[in-house]
Amino acid sequence: MKPISKSDLALQYVPNVTPHSAVNRLMAWINGCKALVSELAKTGYNTRYKYLSAEQVKLIHEYLGEP
Repeated sequence: MKPISKSDLALQYVPNVTPHSAVNRLMAWINGCKALVSELAKTGYNTRYKYLSAEQVKLIHEYLGEP
């Protein structure tokens, strides 16, 4: 697994909307899972970053399921 942009990952989860809408929906799901937010924080995650590390993507997959 490699780093990926938030919009690319979001579009994997929500493919039939605009990238902006997909990111908004993905962020809502992430923010709705406090355990995931806590784990992402341990990796240095910042909501302003446009890219997610491989470790962060792995955590998102673990908590939200595979896209």
